[in-house]
Amino acid sequence: MGKHKAKFTLAAISLMTLPVFSQQPVPFSFGNLEVKQMNALLTRSTISGESGTVGYFTYKKGAVVPLHQHVNEQYSIITQGSVKVLAGGKEYIVKAGGGIIIPPNIPHSFIALEDNTIDIDFFTPARMDWLAGTDNYFVKETGQNNSETPWDGKIRNAEIYAELPHSVGNITYTPQGELVYSLHPFFNPEIRVMKYNAKSKKSTPFPNAYWNTPRSTDDHYLSNVLGMRNDANGIVWMLDMGQRNNITPKIVGWNTRTDKLERIYYLPESALSETSQPNDMVVDTKHGVFIIADEGIGKGGNGTTAAIIVVDMKTGATQRLLEGTSSMLPEQKPLVINNKTLSVNGKPLLVGCDGITADTAFDWLYYAPLNGTKIYRVKIDDLLNISLTQEQLEQKIETYSAKPNNGGLSIDNAGNLYLTALETNGVDVVLAKDRSIHKLISDAQLLWPDGVSYNGVDGYMYVAAAQVHLGANFNDGTNKAKAPFLIYRFKPIAPGVSYR
Repeated sequence: MGKHKAKFTLAAISLMTLPVFSQQPVPFSFGNLEVKQMNALLTRSTISGESGTVGYFTYKKGAVVPLHQHVNEQYSIITQGSVKVLAGGKEYIVKAGGGIIIPPNIPHSFIALEDNTIDIDFFTPARMDWLAGTDNYFVKETGQNNSETPWDGKIRNAEIYAELPHSVGNITYTPQGELVYSLHPFFNPEIRVMKYNAKSKKSTPFPNAYWNTPRSTDDHYLSNVLGMRNDANGIVWMLDMGQRNNITPKIVGWNTRTDKLERIYYLPESALSETSQPNDMVVDTKHGVFIIADEGIGKGGNGTTAAIIVVDMKTGATQRLLEGTSSMLPEQKPLVINNKTLSVNGKPLLVGCDGITADTAFDWLYYAPLNGTKIYRVKIDDLLNISLTQEQLEQKIETYSAKPNNGGLSIDNAGNLYLTALETNGVDVVLAKDRSIHKLISDAQLLWPDGVSYNGVDGYMYVAAAQVHLGANFNDGTNKAKAPFLIYRFKPIAPGVSYR
């Protein structure tokens, strides 16, 4: 491992930060901040403003900040003593008066070389994991909360977490672990997205009623939402298909800390086809992109225009990739539930690229058509390589494993894939060790399990029973779906990957 001495000459940095709702400078003293004992040799104090966080660390010799990474850019200043920093596979010695800048998503750790070392860190954006108390890399250091739940290969029971009066599509979370979910657009709900209060067992419009109210004056509202994800910055991203109103499809990001609109990304015509239905997505904060699965079944489509849509987080630029190629297309494997083939206008429902997820390091993208027998994967670096032709990109795609007809996809930190098995009321798992597929969860009331996602706060995966197959379109105009609509949760085999 190479050794490099940090040579940063640091100009004077104002450590003044603003609390989220303050419009005035707010002085503070490190000596007056709450001190948290992280381990026997290390303490941490913090203060956050709207766009950043300051951390004040005191180390005894030998103190270790375990290897971890985050989406925040980090500026570390050593004002006393010295540290060894392991970052990006290299070793740096940083002494008093020096500092180091660590880019986002770079694994790094600190080791104190002297007693009474003081390290002042600044992060941008704010450290939501610190604010929500979900940072667990110090816990992992002690060996707690870091083991797989033993699995004997038998089907597990899932617990009913919520009973609701409306069908739930996909589920994501606030930094505190509260459930935010889309109401399944198949049933044309009045409210598009809601947040669930576990104590009161009631839901309220998310982010508010205004954003759930269509109007003709502007498009700052939610029209038709299914796909949803959160990220490490506390932002809930909602994929608005825009099909119920005459508006452009878009991704809406709502900052749950500031309770404000973060940003809207529009999906222009060049990123869509006539039969587009952008359904689910990966929020890739490593590469700075959204990767969207377009099922290709909008406006009566049959899945043959299914594709991947990539949106650049910085510029908003979009790409449409792999449309109509073999890994995007549904197989001629109709959905059969309770011995009934799901059909629309006399033709079996065939859905293209649907479930989509990425591994812990955002190295691999996993995806699959809803109707089909295969899960595929491709390296995200290859997907984003604009020098590759479509034919060259197709050659990079791997067939990963077998699968049933499925909806959502998620993953754990051991690489096991979780997929909702629509025809058998359950969740299946593809084991990373041998890519074999097994039934993990099964429940007679888990009717049309749609999205599956991991809540990093409580360590559960959540899945909703949407009852889509009981809707009017599949039952001669009669809606047979009935409340209560259930949300289940279960423990994955290994700890899941947050934001997946």
